Parts: sequence; C-alpha cells; structure tokens
Amino acid sequence: MTAPVTPAPAVPAIAAPAAPVATPAPAATLPSVHIKAGLSSSFTNVDGVIWLADQGFEGGDTVDRGDDLQIDNTKSPALYRTEHYGMTAFSYPVPNGNYIVKLHFAETYDAITAAGERVFSFNVEGKDFKDFDVLVKAGGPRRAYIESIPVEVTDGKLDITFTANIENPEINGIEILPASNL
Repeated sequence: MTAPVTPAPAVPAIAAPAAPVATPAPAATLPSVHIKAGLSSSFTNVDGVIWLADQGFEGGDTVDRGDDLQIDNTKSPALYRTEHYGMTAFSYPVPNGNYIVKLHFAETYDAITAAGERVFSFNVEGKDFKDFDVLVKAGGPRRAYIESIPVEVTDGKLDITFTANIENPEINGIEILPASNL
C-alpha cells in the first residue's frame, strides 16, 4: 500500500517591490533681500530682519540723519534715518521669478517742508511711477511710507531707474521678496 501523498505547503506569493515614487524636485526658493540705503554696515530691525548695507546703486550719495530723528508711522524708525539720494539706478542680481518689491521712503531733509519740493519718477522692472512726492505719499515729513510693487524678473536682476524732476530722488530701503511667500 502506498502512503498518501501530502501536498507541499503553499508558498505565499512574494509581491514585487513597488516602483519608486518620483518625488518632485522642490521649486527653486527665491531669496528675500533687504537693503538699507545709506548705511555702510548691516542692520537688524525690531523684527529681527537683517538688512544689508547700501549697495546696488548707480550714482548719488548717502546721508545719516542721526539717532535722535523721530520717524512716525513705523516700528523701525532707524531704517528711515539713512538714505541714498541723487542716484540714477539700482540693480541687484536675483533668480528669475515673481517678486514683491517694497520701496521704503521718508522725507527727512529739513529743506523739504511742503508738497512739490521733491518730486521724482522711478521705474521698477518696467512699471512707471511718475511725479512721486514722498512728503505727499507719507502724509507729511518724517513719516515712513512703503510702496509695494509686484514684478516679474526675467533677466536675472532686479532693475530700478530714478529720474529727478524737482530735487534729487531719495530712498531709505529696498526689499525684494518672493511673491510666493506673501
């Protein structure tokens, strides 16, 4: 008599390894740039943001009004106590992309006391601002004012041109912020 045949135990099927899932490459992170016009060293504001020293300007000069100058409409008055004035252009290398450019102004020159005494034009990446009067925009002297401009950089640098109309153009700070972070 033959012994009954016992079937071999079933071997569980081994699943084929899953194909690796492609992880998309992270999008290039655009930099945030903060430049304090008129200052020869970096500056940290009350929010802990580090501002680079004055750079990127073509022409003009700088002035420091001193620590005792009162500036209204800001929690960082020190940002507005130095300025770059009389410049014709500003350029800063950044990766191509969409940015919000924030231009910081305050009329701190004692000889400017009324509307129309300092008027200039500027162009930020093709966007024109004609007959800009800091004193009018800020609502008076020694008051901070920020002009925010959305731009697209396509040539690897942010460009601003300045044109004097009455008196010299002036600026206290420039921020270049990635539009995707706002």
